[in-house]
Amino acid sequence: MERRFVIARNPDEESTLPYLIRFAVGSREVILKAKETWPRTGKVYCHRAAGEWPQEPEVVVDVGLRSAVRRGVAIDLVLDRKLENRSQLIFTRLRDGREAIFWQSARTAKASRPGVRVPGRRASSLRGFEIAIDSRERYPYRFDNKQVSTSRRALPVGDYGTFLEELLVAAVERKSLADLAKSLSDGSLAFQMAELALHPFAAVVIEDRYSALFKHEHISGGTLAERLARVQVRYPTVPIVFCDTRPLAEDWTFRFLGAALVGLLDQPEEPDSPKFWVD
Repeated sequence: MERRFVIARNPDEESTLPYLIRFAVGSREVILKAKETWPRTGKVYCHRAAGEWPQEPEVVVDVGLRSAVRRGVAIDLVLDRKLENRSQLIFTRLRDGREAIFWQSARTAKASRPGVRVPGRRASSLRGFEIAIDSRERYPYRFDNKQVSTSRRALPVGDYGTFLEELLVAAVERKSLADLAKSLSDGSLAFQMAELALHPFAAVVIEDRYSALFKHEHISGGTLAERLARVQVRYPTVPIVFCDTRPLAEDWTFRFLGAALVGLLDQPEEPDSPKFWVD
């Protein structure tokens, strides 16, 4: 069944938001009230619609929906038309704690709105968050001078991870250049990537530069690079990141795990469905 992005006139004539927007994120239907039919000159204020979609709506826009993906506090929308096709809904909080939703396009994203705080906590703001280190990691990162605690436990995948309610939500596999070359040569990296891809947020961090691949003593750099590209294409949701040095890889791991946890904690919840935005 084709997915649609539909805008209709709000039958509530007393509402200050004259339009209703209807679309689906995965299997979830979203209905919002909106000020305008597109964020052309500025961000458009929206609000969750309390009632159901009208039985006989006065439709003003009906277009195919190519993509609707929830990412943290935002929903990225791609409509099936040439112009005015990419936009984003941001779920945030006003200073008094009330929820607010802003619909923005690339053109209006830089526009500011007084009194609005868009959630964007840094990993360092999560005081007390814990990074689990796999018990088989021989020389683990220590995360010195970071606002984080660590624990040792057997992780189902990866060398470092963060848990939310005993669920592993983010994992990082650490590799030296020698480890990367070996896992590319024997094919084990593909199996590790397949396991990592089962988790909400996962990545592989390399403690070296990409250019170092082409200086390997025993294996052709072109062969390694080709195999690496194939693995990345096969598992596009698991980024492979080159961080030049071990200290930089450690810093990136800390920030990635913290950002993943922030993204989950900042997701708005529905009263009857705590995981409404997580399919």
